[in-house]
Amino acid sequence: MSHFTAKQLQSLQSQLITEKQDIEHRLKQNEHYGLGDSMRFQTGELSPIDNHPGDLATEMYDREKDISLLEHDEFQLERIDSALHAIQEGHYGICAVCQQPINYERMQAVPYTKYCKKHQPETVVSENRPVEEEFLAPAFGRTSLDERDDQNGFDGEDAWQIVESWGSSNSPAMAEGRDIDSYDVMAIEATDEIEGCVEAYESFVATDIYGHDVSIVRNRQYRQYLENREGDNLLEPDSSSDDLY
Repeated sequence: MSHFTAKQLQSLQSQLITEKQDIEHRLKQNEHYGLGDSMRFQTGELSPIDNHPGDLATEMYDREKDISLLEHDEFQLERIDSALHAIQEGHYGICAVCQQPINYERMQAVPYTKYCKKHQPETVVSENRPVEEEFLAPAFGRTSLDERDDQNGFDGEDAWQIVESWGSSNSPAMAEGRDIDSYDVMAIEATDEIEGCVEAYESFVATDIYGHDVSIVRNRQYRQYLENREGDNLLEPDSSSDDLY
């Protein structure tokens, strides 16, 4: 004996039938998401041998998406058919776990459910992550040496800065900082670092090809270095530097 009234049961049954018809119509219209056709038909190519593998990436993504959508629709149809069968058998709206009646409001929201709110199986997100993520977090993974106190050499971040200086697909709206309003300042630490140098003094300290005969190039960075008193313990102010400009 159903705990729903005849009117409630008729309304839920009508809801299930309508949803089933919608899914079946959608599958018929799109020919089951086009999965009856081969990848060759979708791409229009007789053979992908002469193409770059990336040319098929979009088609492969769409095919994977269509498979997922088809599986979802087929699963929905199975649940709807099961609910319609339960109506005919007279045990519709009974929780499969506690065997207690499911309230009408919940059945209206999810007419094909087999569980009450208390015993609804929780969707568990897998914690299994690709092993590559161990090297991708933090950014630049193993090649980022910024977190080490004993390292200030050229690392993965510096390599990316050089590549990024030639442009990327990012826009100011996608930049890391919140106050970025120009493409000119989008590079990582673009306003804080000297291009091509890890430390400021590298922009004006020079040697010969063998690493000998250390000399100072008295450029703008050199003057700024002295004005900021960064090199008090390394360099002596050059009183004659103004005469060189």
